Amino acid sequence: MPELPEVETTRRGLVPHVEGRTVARVLLRRPDLRWPIPREVETRLPGQRIEAVRRRAKYLLLDTQAGSALLHLGMSGSLRVLPEATPPRPHDHVDLVLGDGQLLRFNDPRRFGCLLWQAPGEIHPLLSKLGPEPLSEGFSGDYLFDQSRHRKAPVKTFLMDQSVVVGVGNIYAAEALFAAGILPLRPAGKVSRERYAALAEAVKTTLTRAIERGGTTLRDFIHPDGAPGYFEQELLVYGRDGQPCPRCGRMLKQASIGQRATVWCGVCQR
Repeated sequence: MPELPEVETTRRGLVPHVEGRTVARVLLRRPDLRWPIPREVETRLPGQRIEAVRRRAKYLLLDTQAGSALLHLGMSGSLRVLPEATPPRPHDHVDLVLGDGQLLRFNDPRRFGCLLWQAPGEIHPLLSKLGPEPLSEGFSGDYLFDQSRHRKAPVKTFLMDQSVVVGVGNIYAAEALFAAGILPLRPAGKVSRERYAALAEAVKTTLTRAIERGGTTLRDFIHPDGAPGYFEQELLVYGRDGQPCPRCGRMLKQASIGQRATVWCGVCQR
């Protein structure tokens, strides 16, 4: 599933092509993706100028005066800016035809993504209980320490809890925990304030570097312009079970935490 850096990369790729453009019409080739597509997408969005393309967690919002189209890429979704006459391919489910002769096309083979609607002045229920953004000032070691007290769940599960902090998925949680030297299996409530400070900094650094390099190319994710991300080659532990630790040379270990594969070093992470 595309994680925060991939979604932020997509947002940045869309901005110069979409912001300030008017939606001339909306073409839905099916009435639903993961959930039914609300009528407002067809009735309110046409004729509106896209004022901004925002990201909240792993959601993209296309803001207009009439409301916001809320998109999630799911496991296999992608967005492309294409000439209006471009023939649709299989799984091209939605076109937002823009007033400048281009269109924004949503392709989603598995249909785990979504296209929803957020009315002006409201917060969609999917966004209402989310934690702070990991690159914001509200996310810090002190915040993580305070949130983690008395929690028995593994610290990796805690870090991936979207009500604690948004957008830190399996890849970047594993990488940040390695950078901070924290064992993913350690109970969240047993991690010290000092070590949470190191973890918060590692999360920020890891995500920032991934965004700068265009996200992580895994399975279905590619840029809106079709170019792959470049961060995968720098992953230190994710997907490297049985390979040498890049720090100490010992073989990396793997286990399932919260039904997600987790790789760590038994020497460098405690």
